[in-house]
Amino acid sequence: MSRPLKTPERAGAPACTGTLGRQRLASLVPELLLAGHLIDRAAMPHVLARLGREGMTAVAIEEWLAASPVYTRRMQQALGFPGADVPTVFKGMQLDIGAPPQFMDFRYQVHDARHGAFHLDHCGALLDVEPMGPDYVTAMCHDIEDPTFDGTAAATNPRARCRPVHRPPRAPADRTPHCEWTVTIDEDAPPAPYPPQAAAMDRTEAARVPLDRIVPGSGGRDDYAGPLLADLRWDEWSGPALHRMAQEIALQGHMLVLGSAMALRNRLDARDVQDILLHQCTGIAAVTSDRLCTALDLPRNSTGLAELLAIHPALTPYPYVGARVVPGPEPVLELPQDSPAVRDGAWPALLATRAGAPALDALVRGVDPRFSTHIVSGPEKEGGAAGRRVVRIAIRTDARPHPESDDAALTRFSGGAGFAFDDARPSLPLTVVGSG
Repeated sequence: MSRPLKTPERAGAPACTGTLGRQRLASLVPELLLAGHLIDRAAMPHVLARLGREGMTAVAIEEWLAASPVYTRRMQQALGFPGADVPTVFKGMQLDIGAPPQFMDFRYQVHDARHGAFHLDHCGALLDVEPMGPDYVTAMCHDIEDPTFDGTAAATNPRARCRPVHRPPRAPADRTPHCEWTVTIDEDAPPAPYPPQAAAMDRTEAARVPLDRIVPGSGGRDDYAGPLLADLRWDEWSGPALHRMAQEIALQGHMLVLGSAMALRNRLDARDVQDILLHQCTGIAAVTSDRLCTALDLPRNSTGLAELLAIHPALTPYPYVGARVVPGPEPVLELPQDSPAVRDGAWPALLATRAGAPALDALVRGVDPRFSTHIVSGPEKEGGAAGRRVVRIAIRTDARPHPESDDAALTRFSGGAGFAFDDARPSLPLTVVGSG
């Protein structure tokens, strides 16, 4: 039985996950982490076609080095876990779209404040890539992970280093765990230089946008200031904390897109970059809409569509994207032309144009394949001369269903598209051998 969200009835209600209750936010957060992880699955086939395996590998490295150090620091500040030790590094990994829970089944060991390890009992990314052959596995598990694991760890401590114990290609072919890494903080080592890609990301509005403050006292965990938890149980967190997590995770996705665009602009012309970003958004938007409707039990009609538009990560967080939703038999999406996301050149800059119609159509057809989007006005001033410039997009129901886009079908090749979270899984063990 579907349970409607508390969507405000007034016109143009902000697209905001804050309308969800605590239980449903606990279902939303892991879905957003997985959606962010799949962003690359939607884009990289198109990057590969233009730049080959080596070019694709370089783009993947640069986009993660641009985004991960910046959003890791943001999450630390949001959830109140500043620090420079190994447990803090692991906390950041638990809330990173590069490591969605269960699909990327990280298990952590803490030996002391400066030494630890993690292994992956299940790596969904590896299972996606293994059928492509050992060269692609090596590109992901060696060429990409060496600099990006260090880049993520260095956001907590520039002297932190991640080093493999073993990793794929697997020998034997069914070896488990899929990989194992040590994390060491060497106070005598020179600090790792700050990635120039992250310095460029620091200059975006995404890096600086303020999001909703966590107001304590509503029940549940409000921050992550205590010990490292072996396994994050989302239903143990407060509603305000989950809402802020959802905002930050959606922002992580936008930063990953911005990082990808930065890397692509160094290699391709503007038209090719826009084309790849459109394919990327089209592929992931449809899969995410479908998964969110299932996870949150949204009705596959105009009511459910209005609710979906208010929480879809391509259209949130509100302080960055500024999207509003008008519910009704033909819901209307209002996208401002002067938002931080548009000024940065993130997906919303594309979605509010006619060129972005395939991505928006895919997004709404993840709810019902009969939906179509239509720009009905804009850009125009809202509320007089001092108002914001908005584009209004109506979603109508056609007589016949539309076929799924090729981009969405391509994204579904990832095992993440059909992955099912196991909410009943018992908590994972955390091995703490010593103390710092």
